[in-house]
Amino acid sequence: MFVKKATPGRYGGMGRVAFLPMSTTPPDPLAALGSLPGVTDAVDSVRKAVDRVYGHRVMRRRSSEVTAEAALRGARGSAALSDADWNLEEVRRRTDFSGEEDARTVGAALRLTAEAGQLLSVWRQSPLRVLARLHLVAAGGAAPDDAVGRPRFADEPVEEPLIEAPLPGADEVAGRLEGLSHLILTGSAAPALVTAAVVHGELLALRPFGTHNGLVARTAERIVLIGSGLDPKSICPAEVGHAEQGRAAYAEAFEGYLSGKPEGMAAWIAHCGRAVELGVRESTAVCEALQRGAA
Repeated sequence: MFVKKATPGRYGGMGRVAFLPMSTTPPDPLAALGSLPGVTDAVDSVRKAVDRVYGHRVMRRRSSEVTAEAALRGARGSAALSDADWNLEEVRRRTDFSGEEDARTVGAALRLTAEAGQLLSVWRQSPLRVLARLHLVAAGGAAPDDAVGRPRFADEPVEEPLIEAPLPGADEVAGRLEGLSHLILTGSAAPALVTAAVVHGELLALRPFGTHNGLVARTAERIVLIGSGLDPKSICPAEVGHAEQGRAAYAEAFEGYLSGKPEGMAAWIAHCGRAVELGVRESTAVCEALQRGAA
């Protein structure tokens, strides 16, 4: 019997999908990442932070307002990493997101955060269908119809601000997407933070679509955090934390993921953990404002 296993590839990260005998395949490839130096501490810190905000008294009666605000702020943060760094009030005020490129990027980020919570059941059955849907939502008619919602073909260009790593070929993208899907469907004992970081990092590494890959990758991270039960009400916007740590830190941490080395993977997971904690801090501030009647 043969099963799929993620192995290091030419471009780092989880690598290509190989077919190996069952007897040689680790039962849970992601679990080993959870024991890397520093990762356990990051996981524990995230869990404590999330528990604190969920325990806030405002969450007992106004959690839907916190969720809505977290979605707005998360979208703003994700758009900022895709080169559309608007202030929060402009995002809140604006109603027309057509026209200039940065407005379309912000609009795409808002649509994705609104869509994320609707796709949990599909994600558990077919992650690739969800990724196709996310790209369709993000593109919003801005890309040629035949290029929307499917992995890119060989030699098709990719537009992705900030990420300048070499692009894997179309065949490698298809194989690694299938491998990532298999890992998600099989399930893992790895902490939610580890799985979310790997999904985020792998999609950034592959950039499977011609556009909006960063936005899709960060939304997929959000879906994992929600669906895992770590953040079921979607009030801990990691996108806020990724943006707050800065584009340079984001790119540097991602280089660690690309390296495929244990220390690089651990640094990327820790970076994602810090992003969640900063998202928690943002939502805690929202809770405090609601409690004071200031929001």
